[in-house]
Amino acid sequence: MQQIYDTQVAKRFTIYNSLFLDLPFDDIYVTGTLLPFLGKACEKGYKEGKTPVEIIEGFFEEMMPGESEKKRSDFLFRMIQYVERQVVLFDSIEDAAYDKINDINGKGSIKALISRVETDKKKKELIEKLKTFSVRLTLTAHPTQFYPGNVLGIITDLENAIRTDDLESINLLLQQLGKTGFINREKPTPFDEAISLIWYLENVFYQSIPDIVIRLLKGLGEPIHTWENPGILKVGFWPGGDRDGNPFVTHETTLQVADRLKKWLMRCYYRDLRKLKKRLTFKNVEELIAKAERGIYYTLFENKQVYNSKEDLLAILLEAREALITHHDGLFLNLLDEFILKVRIFGFHFAHMDLRQDSRKHDALWEEIFSIQGKEFTGTEDELISKVMKTRGLPSLEDFQEPFHKEMLQSLGTVKEIQTLNGEEGLHRYIISNCQSVLHVLEVFQLAKLTLGAKSSPLPLDIVPLFETIDDLSMAPKIMAKLYETPEYADHLKSRGMKQNIMLGFSDGTKDGGYLKANWSILVAKEELSEVSRKYGIKVVFFDGRGGPVARGGGNLHNFYASLGEKVDNSEIQVTIQGQTISSNYGKQVSCTYNLEQLLSAGLENHLYQDGEKNLNSKQRAMIQALADSGYDSYKELKNHPKFVPYLEHVAPLKYFGMTNIGSRPLKRGKGSGLKFEDLRAIPFVGSWAQMKQNIPGFFGVGAAIEQAEKEGNLKEIKKLYQDSLFFRTLLSNSMQSLNKCFYPATAYLSKNEEYGEFWNLLFEEYQRSVEKIKEISGMSELLEDNPVTKKSIEIREKIVLPLITIQQYAIQKILEDGKSTNTLDKLILRAMFGIINAMRNAA
Repeated sequence: MQQIYDTQVAKRFTIYNSLFLDLPFDDIYVTGTLLPFLGKACEKGYKEGKTPVEIIEGFFEEMMPGESEKKRSDFLFRMIQYVERQVVLFDSIEDAAYDKINDINGKGSIKALISRVETDKKKKELIEKLKTFSVRLTLTAHPTQFYPGNVLGIITDLENAIRTDDLESINLLLQQLGKTGFINREKPTPFDEAISLIWYLENVFYQSIPDIVIRLLKGLGEPIHTWENPGILKVGFWPGGDRDGNPFVTHETTLQVADRLKKWLMRCYYRDLRKLKKRLTFKNVEELIAKAERGIYYTLFENKQVYNSKEDLLAILLEAREALITHHDGLFLNLLDEFILKVRIFGFHFAHMDLRQDSRKHDALWEEIFSIQGKEFTGTEDELISKVMKTRGLPSLEDFQEPFHKEMLQSLGTVKEIQTLNGEEGLHRYIISNCQSVLHVLEVFQLAKLTLGAKSSPLPLDIVPLFETIDDLSMAPKIMAKLYETPEYADHLKSRGMKQNIMLGFSDGTKDGGYLKANWSILVAKEELSEVSRKYGIKVVFFDGRGGPVARGGGNLHNFYASLGEKVDNSEIQVTIQGQTISSNYGKQVSCTYNLEQLLSAGLENHLYQDGEKNLNSKQRAMIQALADSGYDSYKELKNHPKFVPYLEHVAPLKYFGMTNIGSRPLKRGKGSGLKFEDLRAIPFVGSWAQMKQNIPGFFGVGAAIEQAEKEGNLKEIKKLYQDSLFFRTLLSNSMQSLNKCFYPATAYLSKNEEYGEFWNLLFEEYQRSVEKIKEISGMSELLEDNPVTKKSIEIREKIVLPLITIQQYAIQKILEDGKSTNTLDKLILRAMFGIINAMRNAA
């Protein structure tokens, strides 16, 4: 596979990269000619221990002597623009070769899964599991997708041209790329972010999901039209409903996004029905397809609600199906069945929206509710729960003084409207961030009942607690046990099919507890929550955030789900994806299909094939617990270091995330002027470490934990643990990817900095320790030795982006040395961010 990668990707990049030099733009030849010299100067300079300032200024003295500061800075900006386009070219080449450098029909594919279960006589068991199992991939609009929509369009066309080696088209597209801006002129609104992600629904998921389900059912010999679980693969959607992630989202945004989701789905249906009309031209059938098409047309173009639900549309299609069989021997029946399946999968919603808000906001809302009613919202937790549950009505919106509280209630009110238009599947969950108590869940439960008029009828909404910090994860089983025993909530769960969704960890898990502790705490929480839920007869569904521990460092998501073991309930896989992960892993049908199949197979195989590699014994658990605790101590010591937050604020480019026009959200929670650790949003937190090429959330504490185990004489047992446990092996493998994307020489100048030198040395020492200890435990001579394709991809990307890293650090070093910033230096840092993030692709 490595040889194929070298031929299909590495060599192609070398060839096509030379086309940039021939582009008819001012100064591009000079820029392109000098870039390799800058790249070599960076490589050589870092080996010699030079600082970024010494490298850049030395380059100018040698290659551009006597030039003015203005010309030198203009040259650096041109370098950034050039490298950005090199990154796009490399992305396109890698995407074009996706089916060649990945084993599309190999391990983890639907084809391989079916072959395996047939060989092992587990086909019936698989079919039974599929009747209730599902994968939900939730798209989130985190600001790590730097390409504007027009650039994404060029990338798609460029990929297609590269796949057929169409040199003329490649040349033209590179010219277009050279003249197309990479920066949004204005910050996108939350609605803009939603629109950009709906593109993937329409152009990728709408094709890939039915394709996978059809091949799966056909391979198992199951009829498509009677299959009882069309939601095997689902798409969740946070833009427009995630108020905690983005406080600029309003209830109007939620309604707008829901409307756009439905309309764009109707566009897909309308196109498919027009294609069906060309084939189903038979008596008793043609008029039914035309009727279905007219209904979609009126919905799409004239805003008429012809169908009250997807069942109305399905009734017409099923009548056409019956007529096709009765009168025309089922001619083209497969085409009609495939469209019927799409309607059953996507309904009228396209994707499942979620509402999300922080628990502290609900506390404040209830305080004002009681204040308006002339009561105090004080007491023990049990007393507050009693007060909340006894509340029989809410004040009118006009009575609220806090506008945000009005908005929260109006947001809840959108549930009814969206469910009426898009079906219940359109919006049926409310996620509570920072959930720390039973009260936090019941506050939302009661608000929803009072807002939606569900006091005497079942509430059509799932309440989903999100347990984030290490302490919250440890308390989660007790909180859920008490909830299950609360009569009103127990009745609610009965009306929801005895199913409870729980979200765990997300990005703040790693931010709070460090890499090892967060991952281990989530697994333990899942096991304990599974146990307590089984005790009460509840089917628990876990919802993970990829931005958090699940695949920190860009690791393999499917390996994570294949490693959970039998103690964890496995009825569904739910995970968020964001930023560059969406475009790199799910941006094209071939990559989307491949990664969805891998996820689906991982969950199914975890159920069908339980073995010792997936299930930890007591000795293994004790070892991982000790490593997690030791790693946590090391990370806590770092987090409590007096320079931790100042380093992020004044050395790392954290504040620049708030200056980019890439996302609509603010940099931090809270309105205070000072920067506090607890207010840091996880994405800029993680992104800042990535920009510095230090990647602290992906490894810090791993080396210290293994070293401590070695001192206690347990190194041999840790090595055996790596060989015997898929969970532990996946944990270290994901950390390897994060470590491989580090480049500490770029910031080594900080080791001599009077204020931050000691802190930088702490980071570097743990990096070195982690690299050496992971190599020792895994028996590898170098990181990712067992994954040469990923290793090669990272190497090429890091080489391409090295000049950008150097330019950014040059600007940061100048600011630190001069004690002040300039407009030019700020812009250099800001512009370099784009290419660095894009080159990493899965940094989110």
